[in-house]
Amino acid sequence: MNQKPVFAVVGHPNKGKSSVVATLSQNDAIAIALEPGTTRAGQAYPLTVDGQELYTLVDTPGFQRPRRVLQWLEAHSLSASDHPETVRAFVLQHRGDDRFVDECELLAPITEGAGIIYVVDGSVPYSTEHEAEMTILRWTGRPSLALINSIGDDDYSDTWQSALGQFFQVVRKFDAVRAPFEQHLSLLRAFGQLEPDWEQPLEQATHLLSEQRRQRRQQAAQLIARALEDLMSWQEKRTLTLDQIAGTSDATLAETLRERWYQRQRKREQTLRVSIEHLYQHQRIQRQEAELEWASQHDLFSEDTRQHWAVSKKYLAGAGFGAGAVGGAGLDALTLGSSLGAGALIGGVLGAAGSYFYGDRLVLPALNIGPIKDGLKTASFGPVQDSQFGYVVLGRAVDHWWHISHRNHAGRDLLELEPADHHWLEQLDKASRREIQKAFDRCRKQRSLSHSQRQDLASAIEQAMAVYDDWRLNRA
Repeated sequence: MNQKPVFAVVGHPNKGKSSVVATLSQNDAIAIALEPGTTRAGQAYPLTVDGQELYTLVDTPGFQRPRRVLQWLEAHSLSASDHPETVRAFVLQHRGDDRFVDECELLAPITEGAGIIYVVDGSVPYSTEHEAEMTILRWTGRPSLALINSIGDDDYSDTWQSALGQFFQVVRKFDAVRAPFEQHLSLLRAFGQLEPDWEQPLEQATHLLSEQRRQRRQQAAQLIARALEDLMSWQEKRTLTLDQIAGTSDATLAETLRERWYQRQRKREQTLRVSIEHLYQHQRIQRQEAELEWASQHDLFSEDTRQHWAVSKKYLAGAGFGAGAVGGAGLDALTLGSSLGAGALIGGVLGAAGSYFYGDRLVLPALNIGPIKDGLKTASFGPVQDSQFGYVVLGRAVDHWWHISHRNHAGRDLLELEPADHHWLEQLDKASRREIQKAFDRCRKQRSLSHSQRQDLASAIEQAMAVYDDWRLNRA
């Protein structure tokens, strides 16, 4: 028997076998098509976590002549005790036979010790034509599990459940495109119960996959934190000679730098998108989303995007008070407490007022032109002075992360990121709100975050991700 579990995914052609393999192996490179016979040869797909192979799935061709195969097996078997050996003899004898190429490809890994995952389409009626292939699989004597993967809208799963239960030890409904992560783990635990030698490695696999999922959310929060720091503090600069200064108006210079600033911000957000997708091993996603754009009034975002993702003035006031109060505490420390908390109070009031003021309108970055020095002048545009910019980017980033983290690798549909309601952030705890606002305020002043401040921001974003996850799941 193989040291690590191997599962042969088998069934009738075009019933979703490759989709099951793609999801359970976290591999979106596996070809999935509507035409029968997409898989022509057995292909192994190992799943590894941190360089450690947990198990392997073998994508196999579909049965083509199951009745002919079963006739051969029955003609060469003396009793039930020799069924596994008879199947093995069939594969050895017909390896080069053009009539049974697909059957030999799918049976070979099973005769070598693989477990069986039999896939059927629960959206089509049950037919006795499947009984020959199910009987062949039962003859192998290997641990087996059947999945009802409904491809269409109709539902005949109850009939399938009754029929499959007569041939397989475990029968489960499993939507390869939409099944939640916990269902993946449940399948592994079920197989561990069917094959004692696999119980420990599959228990370890479920633990490592759960830990990987936790770490990925943590890493995604760190990626979002770094992107927010970069986007909030970015300043577009240009150095001009005296001749260039004479030939360039402030309005033209501002327009040029503004457009460059905008293009760079958009590119940075797209870099974040790709980084999150690759973190979850989604390499081939096609995305369609509402783009950042300058509106006719020179708003940073379209008005619809801002309305969906910007936080309320009440939220800003509360977060601003918390962030300002923490900053004002420094005054109390410098006066050894003689201010009786006045520093924190003043800082909180100023922070809340500033956040409230900015919350009702968009404050664009300003064009700054420095004095002539050595025949040169430096012009800059940015950083953005509106905290709402940070909340819009944060909301879009968390929403994208949520879609990616819940997307199975069998999905081939276009990823549509439509604006969602922002009220989910209202459920975030006050400490996390304060950390996010503090970071935004610091970045707006072009002060880089320290390592500890960056970690605090990432932790607060991770809390926001958890809140958003609960909010989305409760809406379903």
